[in-house]
Amino acid sequence: MAWSRGQLSMQTCLCKLPDFSRWVSLQKASFAAAASIAEQSSHAREDHHQQQAAASSIEVSGMRNWVRAALLGALGAAELLVSAVLHVGYAFYIFGTAVAADVSAFLVEGLAAGGVAKDVAVEGEDEAASLLDGAVPPIVLVHGIFGFGKGRLGGLSYFAGAEKKDDRVLVPDLGSLTSVHDRARELFYCLKGGQVDYGEEHSKEYCHARFGRTYKRGHYPVWDADHPVHFVGHSAGAQVIRLLQQMLHDREFEGHDGTSESWVLSVTSLSGALNGSTRAYIDGMRPEDGGRSMRPVCLLQVCRVGSILYHWLDLPWLKRYYDFGFDHFGMSRRLVGVAGLADLLLGTDRWGPFATGDWILPDLTIQGAARINARARTFPGTFYFSYASRRTARARGATVPSGLLRIHPLLFLRVLQMCRWRYPASVEPPYQGYRDEYWEDNDGALNTFSMTHPRIPIEHPGLLVEDDADCHPLRPGVWYYRIVEADHMTFVINRRRGGVQFDLVYDSIFHNCRRHVVRTAPPPTLPNQS
Repeated sequence: MAWSRGQLSMQTCLCKLPDFSRWVSLQKASFAAAASIAEQSSHAREDHHQQQAAASSIEVSGMRNWVRAALLGALGAAELLVSAVLHVGYAFYIFGTAVAADVSAFLVEGLAAGGVAKDVAVEGEDEAASLLDGAVPPIVLVHGIFGFGKGRLGGLSYFAGAEKKDDRVLVPDLGSLTSVHDRARELFYCLKGGQVDYGEEHSKEYCHARFGRTYKRGHYPVWDADHPVHFVGHSAGAQVIRLLQQMLHDREFEGHDGTSESWVLSVTSLSGALNGSTRAYIDGMRPEDGGRSMRPVCLLQVCRVGSILYHWLDLPWLKRYYDFGFDHFGMSRRLVGVAGLADLLLGTDRWGPFATGDWILPDLTIQGAARINARARTFPGTFYFSYASRRTARARGATVPSGLLRIHPLLFLRVLQMCRWRYPASVEPPYQGYRDEYWEDNDGALNTFSMTHPRIPIEHPGLLVEDDADCHPLRPGVWYYRIVEADHMTFVINRRRGGVQFDLVYDSIFHNCRRHVVRTAPPPTLPNQS
């Protein structure tokens, strides 16, 4: 049979149909693979874009964080610079005023009348001590941080002349930056007489000399339980008094076995650091280690360097005007030389008050105050008063500075900072029940909450006095406290600035000491009674 050409072609195609089907399948698989690759490529491009976007977002976030950190750093540096200039400037102003007063006295009265400020002051203290026979308990005014006693700074009065309100008042000169422990020891020997003994264990622990200055004649040598004293402490001076009373109770002074808490008739805290201050952290103390060390860059580092240089130079004429009180650490250039100065400044050795922590600022942290309060008791036979200052108010649910024009320039910025300061969330609270809002009210140096009465770690008995009738009759062993509208500098240095408030508060203090505080003696034992 003959086949046509068309039939042959069709037959040929049909014979090749399986190959065609395979080709179609391969094409489909190829298209599917290409589609899969395209889809994967699309996902990869999307992932790449997302990664780029994420990287860009991270980069932007990192840039923002860097800018934020740079701005905060710049603001912190500016704040530190302003604070340092203000504090150093004020210190030079006070020092210059004292020198000018002495130079004027020298020019007006001549060499014999001018003399040396400290020597003149010491004679005045001896004269006052000769009048204190114990018939009337004297009032002892104890200064705070950076303070000074009678005879320093050319006769300038730390208490702005308040000591003239009574003729039986003593104003001891203690170390202005030494620890509460060291100042308590100094205060005892300043009144009683003898060489200051800082205690054997304490001296070994903090690597300084055990013995310090010698008082040939104490300012109140008859001091004992039968001849007690009234103590008034400003700022850190309040804690010095409380720790001294505890030391008297514990009979810690060698050679004075008969001491007791009854040597203290009353304690008055004037803007006292009874529970520490959040300003200690603002100025540079670290809350992370219990308030024992400083940040590497802060206002307190300026203070540290300045006081080290001051003691290293050891210029007698300079220290007659003012003394930080670190002589027992032996930091004089005559003793340590240039190498010792380098060690002190760099802190390479555990030596010196700042390296060991034996100075006032650790005691002014909340943790440091809690450590002191855990030991210092409120005694049932002693009368306690407290005047807590405040220069803040509540406005629209927030704590803000009040009386802006009446806040001391040194304290203006700190009032605002203390209102807004918050304890670090990553650090264990300084005591159980701590709340930031309790510590917002302040006077620019201390928190009002801290100044009323000892509260941590255990609250001592306290009573808010809004009217004089609230505290009569007085009961010993209770802290009677008032809230006064004033900043931390209202009651010191400048009496004119304190105005009416100055006289009202000091008149109240002296009135309490002289008229209301009476120790009830037990009835005498008659001859026919056992």
